Amino acid sequence: MLENFTYFRWQDLIDILVVAFVINQLISIIRGTRSVQMVVGLGILTIVYFLASVMDLSALKWIMQTFLSSILLIIIIVFQHDIRRALTQVGKSPFHKDADVAEKDLEEIIRTLFYLAKRRIGALVVIERDTGLGDFIESGFKLDATLTKELLVSVFMPVSPLHDGAVIISDGKIQHAGCILPLTQNPYINKKYGTRHRAAIGLSEETDAVVLVVSEETQEISIVRHGALTTVEDEISLTNNLRAIFVAKNGARSGWKNWMNR
Repeated sequence: MLENFTYFRWQDLIDILVVAFVINQLISIIRGTRSVQMVVGLGILTIVYFLASVMDLSALKWIMQTFLSSILLIIIIVFQHDIRRALTQVGKSPFHKDADVAEKDLEEIIRTLFYLAKRRIGALVVIERDTGLGDFIESGFKLDATLTKELLVSVFMPVSPLHDGAVIISDGKIQHAGCILPLTQNPYINKKYGTRHRAAIGLSEETDAVVLVVSEETQEISIVRHGALTTVEDEISLTNNLRAIFVAKNGARSGWKNWMNR
């Protein structure tokens, strides 16, 4: 056994670490999604094919062999959303944008959400991050307006023609309103969540955007990230969550930027 270590090179260690990292990233991407069940299903089919070969079940072996011969194409079709999301993660530049959302902009958003929640007015606010949302803004209307509570409230008022869609915030401005977002296909989402929440989860599954949802039925405010929905209890909780996502990160970016300048 010790002889095997004689041929162990430092390249082999790097190879193992890289493969382990890739597997870990793939698991983190599909965790909590319906892709987990699909992976289990493919695993079961592979086991069935192995057993059919061992037991010499010719008909079953031929069927499974025919199916698995196109496994690459099947994986691309079945996991197309997960593959796109994984490629988006890989394609991210280590040099992030200079700023996400200023603290004063967060205050405007938070005040707006609780104002709307108290009056049972639904809202869907998307804060763009590193992944561009160009594919989704085409369905909305361009505003390119200063981020203010008054403008956000007016967009989501029931009399507004834009109130059913999402508002996309980027670079401290309300860039687009009335945007239609993709609905999640996850069958395990709680039945109590309506179209707004499903649209928020659907977008967060495909991008790294932070989506804020106000429920007009329950008056609850939720934060949606990476396909996970978290309901906040009060204004302090929402503030702390958003500050942890944006403000602290901006501080880290500033440090990185200072290091680059030096």
